[in-house]
Amino acid sequence: MGHDELPLDVAIIGGGLAGVIALHYARRAGLRALVFEKRAGVGGLWRELPAWQDIQISASDWQLGDLPLAGTFQPQILANIEAWVERFGLADGIRLNSPVSRVRQEQGGWAFETPQGTVRARHLIAATGAHNVPLIPPVIREASTVRELHSSALRDPAEVAGRDVVVVGGGASAYDLLDLCLAHGAHTITWVYRGLRWFTPTGKPKHVAGSVRGFARLQASGMTAAQQNDAIRAEMLPRYAKFGLQEIVPAAPFDVLHDQLIPGRHRMLANFGSIRRLRGSVESVAGRTVTVSGGEQVDADLLLWGTGYAVDLSYFESPAIAAIRDSRALAARCGGLVRSLDADNLYFPGVGLDGIGSAPWAYSLMFRTIMSHIRGEARLDTMPVPHKVNHFALVDYLAARDPASYPAGEWQAHYRSIALETPDDRPYPIP
Repeated sequence: MGHDELPLDVAIIGGGLAGVIALHYARRAGLRALVFEKRAGVGGLWRELPAWQDIQISASDWQLGDLPLAGTFQPQILANIEAWVERFGLADGIRLNSPVSRVRQEQGGWAFETPQGTVRARHLIAATGAHNVPLIPPVIREASTVRELHSSALRDPAEVAGRDVVVVGGGASAYDLLDLCLAHGAHTITWVYRGLRWFTPTGKPKHVAGSVRGFARLQASGMTAAQQNDAIRAEMLPRYAKFGLQEIVPAAPFDVLHDQLIPGRHRMLANFGSIRRLRGSVESVAGRTVTVSGGEQVDADLLLWGTGYAVDLSYFESPAIAAIRDSRALAARCGGLVRSLDADNLYFPGVGLDGIGSAPWAYSLMFRTIMSHIRGEARLDTMPVPHKVNHFALVDYLAARDPASYPAGEWQAHYRSIALETPDDRPYPIP
């Protein structure tokens, strides 16, 4: 594209899963759109993650339609995202090696800078996600000899073999790291956490335990969120007791409107008694001694941070937008789930997708409606949603705002059939 030509209908920043799916639905809606990706290939974070990283759901929940998916680990997920590009002929609409800077609102739309020049568009989709900057809490370090790695930087899990390892964090990344330490023969494992996320205790492998089809059936049966909570708690609490995990039951009751349903890690559960557990945060590292806020000290060779990511929107000139650092704050600044309250014609897809459900399927539904909104056939309102809108609840939410994509008298039966009748080992159809 010549950068001083007529503006695009839609500019999409980020060529990860969200950006690729957005381009497909923009083209299907007849909109002139391009993706701008800073890396040399599509995939976003999945292009950079270590090969051991995998998804939190089953393969059938990730896959859509006939798009191939050979497994649930990083190489297969990246290949699946690349398959979207090939399957829908999107390569000519993706500008690689095109980092975006100085994004600013202008009359009639948006303008931003790339290495090739200025790009203008009527609508802007910021598909750079919420996992931009590895988050490591501040720690006092004095002549530390402890090697420190964020979960995203542990390229070779064999580094833990024979080492004294401290794992920090109370969510999915920390659970992964604990499982890796057990799989690769760490000498000792100490787990430091402040709060804990709910997960599903099970002896099944993660790619089986991560299925969300049972949750879809709860939704399709007409249960309220409170009833879903009761059903899930009634199953999970006995599982915690069965595996002897009462000590790590989270303080707050499980809530489908705010929590993610994370699959258990079978090695972690089978070897739970061998993991030293310390509640608190890492305060300092001196030599090879790690000191925790409760005063406990641990000798360590390796400190692994399973502490997540911060949002990076520093490419926006708007101070209000650039200052947002986490996905909850971003979700609070969006109406209609994705529509920015700080600027017109700006969309942040997926800010609430770390809940329960299939991210690719949710992105497909979401982008279909965003394109309907841009075409004037749907109306995304400016009311923030103070909780997550999970899985098939997203259908109900979008149908009320997008009659073009959800024909009256038809969509309820169609999506109820998908929820109740799709076999657990079969992918959902592409919307």
